[in-house]
Amino acid sequence: MEKGGNVTMITRIASTINKMVNSEITINEIELLIEQPKHAEQGDLALPCFRFARTMKLAPNQIAAQIASGFTCEGVIKVEAVGGYVNFFLDILTIAENVITEIITQGNHYGDSDAGQGRAITIDLSSPNIAKPFSMGHLRSTVIGNAIANMLEKNGYTPIRINHLGDWGTQFGKLITAYKRWGEENKVRQDPIRELHQLYVYFHQQAEIDESLEKEGRQWFKCLEDGDTEAVALWKWFREVSLEAFSRVYNLMGISFDSYHGEAFYNDKMRAVVEMLKNADLLEESEGAKVVRLDDEGLPPCLIMKSDGATLYATRDLAAAFYRQDHYAFAVSLYVVGNEQTLHFKQLIAVLNKLGVPWANDLVHIPFGMILKDGKKMSTRKGKVVLLEEVLEQSIQMAHNAIMEKNPSLHNRKQVAKQVGVGAVLFHDLKVFRQNDIEFSLEDMLRFEGETGPYVQYTHARACSILRKAAWNQEYPTSFTTFGKDERAVVKQLAAFPEEVEKAVKEWDPSKVAKYVIDLSQDFNHYYAHTSILQGVKEEEKAQRLALVHAVSIVIKESLRLLGMEAPEEM
Repeated sequence: MEKGGNVTMITRIASTINKMVNSEITINEIELLIEQPKHAEQGDLALPCFRFARTMKLAPNQIAAQIASGFTCEGVIKVEAVGGYVNFFLDILTIAENVITEIITQGNHYGDSDAGQGRAITIDLSSPNIAKPFSMGHLRSTVIGNAIANMLEKNGYTPIRINHLGDWGTQFGKLITAYKRWGEENKVRQDPIRELHQLYVYFHQQAEIDESLEKEGRQWFKCLEDGDTEAVALWKWFREVSLEAFSRVYNLMGISFDSYHGEAFYNDKMRAVVEMLKNADLLEESEGAKVVRLDDEGLPPCLIMKSDGATLYATRDLAAAFYRQDHYAFAVSLYVVGNEQTLHFKQLIAVLNKLGVPWANDLVHIPFGMILKDGKKMSTRKGKVVLLEEVLEQSIQMAHNAIMEKNPSLHNRKQVAKQVGVGAVLFHDLKVFRQNDIEFSLEDMLRFEGETGPYVQYTHARACSILRKAAWNQEYPTSFTTFGKDERAVVKQLAAFPEEVEKAVKEWDPSKVAKYVIDLSQDFNHYYAHTSILQGVKEEEKAQRLALVHAVSIVIKESLRLLGMEAPEEM
């Protein structure tokens, strides 16, 4: 994805280096190489030169010396070569003036880019199963996908959030069997998801004793596929009450979708895919089933149709891919689906390539790790599940209890408790690199200190409190005359924001923004602890410091918004 209109200090440096080294490495690639040194005496930014060695036919230390000797760029006051690195020392006053002015004038649009030029990107996310509880297991796809969508929008794309509901399959035959045998309509109407889930779990418990239940479940699913009136009516009911329950959870998290087309939507669209594969002479028979062989890709065969004529996930996802391209003309189609489905998506893309589809490689699987309980995957079949709605409600209650203890006079405490409680759960997930597993721990999730959502939200509230006390009217100085070490760290963080958002989009990794806003909050809190902002300072210095505080509040709020969180002004 190309860069849009936002030009940062790192971009300027990368552009200058690109002209100097005349190598095959692009400006964007150089930007990703630039890093922050571990120690302040090593400069503000550093470029390792090892990547240039092969194309320039020079040792990294020679390349570093060559760059350092001829480098000039606005905002850089000193450049030095140390081994294979080039260290850059920035003119912090000029940068502060430019960055703070830019943030205050642009507000939440600071860091916006036009890279996407309005192009559509479909995002397959969340996708819970009908008639099953919305468990913690569905949290990751939901919040990672939503955060990526927010960041894409900031980078000029048009994200299309698709909730590909699990609303078809043999499990519905099992559920209909369970309801017909043991279900009570009144109980289901009173608490649909809990009751249906209990019936589903009970079915599997009984199926271990009575093997005929599995056959009965398959028969009811066949009735559903054939359009049997009773089976279809029950399925529609299960779907309707499930969506009502899911909407409560989505509303709590402030997440909405552009499409709820689930698996059932593609029932009448799969025949065309099978015909397409037949006409391309790609379908082969294997033990009665129809497959597409992918030996040349080093992959196992992709199963398209069972021996009984039933279609599978691959058939359905192929139909969905064609539908999404036809309806949205996507530039990229994202699938925010767990690590365990990696092979499935490799096969899907390989089949589309065999069909000669020009957009086959525009499908991107964004895998993530699991939320584990006691080191094991949660299972709805065995009833070992933690309900997301209950976790959110408990988190909100704990936040409310903390407010009543520390700030009982807070006038909008219920709203703040919701913002903090929900934010704690979302941030706990998003601060972790998506491919790592997360151990479910309510205690860790709901901590209100350390690298947590509430800590970042409290930092935003603190900045807002300072501005209220100062009765700040958003007038800021046109030039900056002095900045100390602690202010320097904050300014550098503020300047890095657009770059961090761009990196997060390039790598489909919201944790970069979460980690960034933790670092910004820590630097700001360190600054606040060591610097007087309102008392005993000259008016000119006070104006500078308040402008910095306001800029911090804007960037923290926007960082949280990208992660799908709110930023309370009081806590």
